[in-house]
Amino acid sequence: MYFATTSAVWGGGRAFYDPGVPGRVLGRAHLVTVEQFGDIVAQEMYREPGGPGAEAGVREVLARGRAVLGDGRYETLVCAGEIDSVPVVTFTAPWGVRDVPGVSPAASYLRHLGAGLLATGAWEDEVVASYLAGCPGAAGCWSERGVLELLRSGESESGGPLSGLEEAGGRGDVAVTRLSGWPPASS
Repeated sequence: MYFATTSAVWGGGRAFYDPGVPGRVLGRAHLVTVEQFGDIVAQEMYREPGGPGAEAGVREVLARGRAVLGDGRYETLVCAGEIDSVPVVTFTAPWGVRDVPGVSPAASYLRHLGAGLLATGAWEDEVVASYLAGCPGAAGCWSERGVLELLRSGESESGGPLSGLEEAGGRGDVAVTRLSGWPPASS
């Protein structure tokens, strides 16, 4: 993971995944349907959810391992592997970490990312703080101690986008979370 470009929402660097770089990436996986992921992708690309483009891109990445829906940030879908025979799909930029300058993430964004990783129970705060502080874009701008203080600051992220999710266990570098009520009951 690396931080680049500037988020209008968070005010600092955005997180991206570069599948071409070896190494460890901590992540949190959510078990969702193709349609749900297509809607998430559309929203991240500032497109209307429910449109055919994003869902077609999800089907392409499932078939080929990669789908490029545009040249903007978060318009490239990649399959990062599998968990229990279920593909792990994410969105990122078409460029890699070596192609763009790093941009330091905002404190609120680091806290949000760290809270999501810590909520899984898979890693200790020191591990998450060290990981985030070492990511390109954050490295040299954020110390491990500074990130640890953010994570321990007591500011709650409750009620955010992770509410309604429940822990389902961890696999290596990925903690798996299932949506409440998913999978849907068979009709």
